Amino acid sequence: MSLGPVMMDLAGVALSPKERERLRHPLVGGVILFSRNYENPRQLRALTAEIRALRDPPLIITVDHEGGRVQRFREGFTDLPACARIGEIYALDRARGRKLAHAAGYVMAAELLAHGVDMSFAPVLDLGHGVSTVIGDRAFAEDPLVVTELARQYVQGMTQAGMAACGKHFPGHGGVTGDSHTELPVDDRPLSALKSADLVPFSRLCPMVLAAVMPAHVLYPRVDTQPAGFSRVWLQDILRKTQRFSGVIFSDDLSMAGAHGAGDLGARAHKALAAGCDVVLACNDADGLDGLFEALAGYVNPLSQARMTRLHGRPAWTADALPANIDYRAGRELLRSLRESL
Repeated sequence: MSLGPVMMDLAGVALSPKERERLRHPLVGGVILFSRNYENPRQLRALTAEIRALRDPPLIITVDHEGGRVQRFREGFTDLPACARIGEIYALDRARGRKLAHAAGYVMAAELLAHGVDMSFAPVLDLGHGVSTVIGDRAFAEDPLVVTELARQYVQGMTQAGMAACGKHFPGHGGVTGDSHTELPVDDRPLSALKSADLVPFSRLCPMVLAAVMPAHVLYPRVDTQPAGFSRVWLQDILRKTQRFSGVIFSDDLSMAGAHGAGDLGARAHKALAAGCDVVLACNDADGLDGLFEALAGYVNPLSQARMTRLHGRPAWTADALPANIDYRAGRELLRSLRESL
């Protein structure tokens, strides 16, 4: 069975019978986990093992695990620094900042892979303009060249551990005050201004470095009348053609208020897929999933399916050699010492 275009969430720390049924649906291609799905490392390994056993090829298991305030698993996992803390160290000592970015990416990815999670939606490539509260310290810096350099190091760490990277939120969420979880933010800057700032990390990392990209639920009216995640201009003309991106495009969560203008969940999914998304995230709306499956009945995109298979995590060790409890002491000590240097 091929991987479908829907990524769904789960209610708790174990699968319900209804969730097992839905995860076997051919339109489903993956799962995104949240803090509510985590109790401890042993429980997480059991949950991901059960999810993997449901399908062949196995579903892609993902999470938002950036560090700082966006880290879904805490107990038993390294306390990762927010990206802005890495940027602050880089401003004082570039070599140490690069080393920290690499270590953060490696430790994050290695720990997740050891617990059966294929990928984290990271790194954040938004610029820290100082106006977006939802981005805030999730951004490495305001300077696009600094963001590019630190994100490159972070991705290299992820890659060394065996995890694909997903840059977000294309073409940049850092220049708006609104939170797309609760409203549709509007960025009135022209394309020329975006090209010289927010788009720089994407344009430099998309062709060869990133395996996936997640667009923002943000409207850029001087570029297109549709928010980026529903826009063929942004996803096809700019991301695919101009920036030569050939990886997976994930929609951001379609339950967010920034996506509601596209209609009900089924209409949002159709619009995102038609614009160029390969996968749509449908979270926090379990009652709407069956209707979504009906709305997408018969939908198949072989190219998207092929892109998805490249996202399975490939740890830099064999499963047979994996100890019961991983302790990344060297990486953790590095992260601790570099954080304390602020």
